[in-house]
Amino acid sequence: MVNGELVLRLDGARPLSAASVEELAALCDFAEDHREPGPVTVHVSGAPPAGWAAGVTVGLVSKWERVVRRFERLGRLTVAVAAGDCAGTALDVLLAADVRIAAPGTRLLLAGAGGAPWPGMTVHRLTRHAGAAGIRRAVLLGAPIDSDRALALNLVDEVSADPAAALAALTGTAGAVDGKELAIRRQLVFEAGSTAFEDALGAHLAAADRALRRETAS
Repeated sequence: MVNGELVLRLDGARPLSAASVEELAALCDFAEDHREPGPVTVHVSGAPPAGWAAGVTVGLVSKWERVVRRFERLGRLTVAVAAGDCAGTALDVLLAADVRIAAPGTRLLLAGAGGAPWPGMTVHRLTRHAGAAGIRRAVLLGAPIDSDRALALNLVDEVSADPAAALAALTGTAGAVDGKELAIRRQLVFEAGSTAFEDALGAHLAAADRALRRETAS
């Protein structure tokens, strides 16, 4: 924890394990227990070696997917900073972050397993962010997505030769919305692509009412 900022460095070269689940869960625990205004930042890099899936069980994968979903729904702004090749757990967490920054030369890849690209929830997030056409070759053929294409596909928000400076620029605004309000706005974004206007209206009006009440009280 530095100036309210909670930081984790996640090495995607490490195969998925119970320790991976525990590490990310511990980050979420700390973020939920400490409501400082700074962002929760994860630096991600690395791709697992061939054969990484040996010994991995569906039960372990389920636990990992659930903790990534928990990270995705934290009541604090989450930021991922990517460098080099990112696959496996590194790519999972990158795509689950609110804000995604990549260094030049970063490549996003699906880890291979069973002779084909890994079909985990990474595929769901890639498609949600970029659309089926943009990520088809990556999902079907394992083709890497370089940083410029990732930016064009909205898989990252910024490509910066100085990710630390880009991150510092975010820190001052990260606490502008408190945890509950941030979670509400994030959920509105998540639901926008699959909810009709009429069905979404009530949730947006409720959020607007909360904002108006907060404005009046301030």
